[in-house]
Amino acid sequence: MALFKWNKKYPDKKEEKPSKTSVVKPAGSGNGVKAKKSAETKEPAKASMKDLYGDKEAAGAEESKTGTKTDKKTRKYGSAYRVIIRPLITEKAANLGAVNKYAFVVSDRANKIEVEKAVNELYGIKPTSVNMLKVLGKKTRRGRVTGRRKNWKKAIVTLPKGKSINIYEGV
Repeated sequence: MALFKWNKKYPDKKEEKPSKTSVVKPAGSGNGVKAKKSAETKEPAKASMKDLYGDKEAAGAEESKTGTKTDKKTRKYGSAYRVIIRPLITEKAANLGAVNKYAFVVSDRANKIEVEKAVNELYGIKPTSVNMLKVLGKKTRRGRVTGRRKNWKKAIVTLPKGKSINIYEGV
């Protein structure tokens, strides 16, 4: 292995870096090199993002342009509408509502855990189970031109007994 011979020739050297808590000596004592290093450590450290925005996060509140404070944890609809696209409104899905099951069209990249969190965030009800299935797009034709509709994903969400969602109000 001629490739790794350099390791024997040049062993690893541990470089000593000046610590932030090192004692700063006056510029006149010792040689000039040490005085320069101590001057570098004397400079304040760069402020991190937490230091810059620490006051707002520590309070747990954010001030909007109107001047009202809103709690960060009460923010709703983070990524829920990216996961759940719309409720599926069909005759078969309406019949599932009798047994506390609701159907949704979801993102094709979503999984069961994301759908469960999104339903909980949007409707405030934690589902007991989530079943997912992929629906292949149908072949379509306009004259001689053939095409295909896009594939999509369906989620059937089962809610606990006594809980319901008003999906079909405006239909």
